Amino acid sequence: MAKKNTAPATVINFESALKELESLVARMEQGDLPLEESLACFERGIALTRTCQESLKNAEQKIQMLIEKDGQGELQPFANTD
Repeated sequence: MAKKNTAPATVINFESALKELESLVARMEQGDLPLEESLACFERGIALTRTCQESLKNAEQKIQMLIEKDGQGELQPFANTD
């Protein structure tokens, strides 16, 4: 019976995940990868996309918590720097 990999998953930050995802997309867009490698890249890309989405969701929730005051959000527009 094969042993199950019980090593903890490596935590990757948003910027590293996005950079790796961009690299994978560039490799796949070239169109010269064998099918097995393309599938492995696609699978890794999906995992990286989920990591990025989760990071963005967490950041959005944190920002929302920081700007709320007495249960009501006080959103301010960005200042125009033009």
